[in-house]
Amino acid sequence: MDAQQERWRQIGDVANELGLSLKTIRHYDEVGLVPPSGRSPGGFRLYTDEDVDRLRVIKHMKPLGFSLDEMRILLDAVTQLGSASTIDHEARATVASFAAAAEERCEVLRTELDRAESFAAMLRQLAPRRSSG
Repeated sequence: MDAQQERWRQIGDVANELGLSLKTIRHYDEVGLVPPSGRSPGGFRLYTDEDVDRLRVIKHMKPLGFSLDEMRILLDAVTQLGSASTIDHEARATVASFAAAAEERCEVLRTELDRAESFAAMLRQLAPRRSSG
């Protein structure tokens, strides 16, 4: 096994590391977001550190409601920034735009969480208290 193959991980290991299901990782492969970088002789998907990093980005984008197309755009921009020998202004602008969108979406979620916590507190006050005797 060469040095590259030693760093490859099977889908189950990646799923455990990231807390994603096998089905989810396979779906991201099928839609072309994160195809595995290799296959074992038995046909099992093999992932590199870079593949795992891409999956990690997707995992963080998902709860913020980004679409698969948006995920693809950001992943492409991040790849451009990582591989470009010169400054890629378009890729930087894309990442900056997603950073702003993520902040906005986080603020919306904070507001929703505040409302949910207020509602839960209200229900706790309304719930009949058990006597301890």
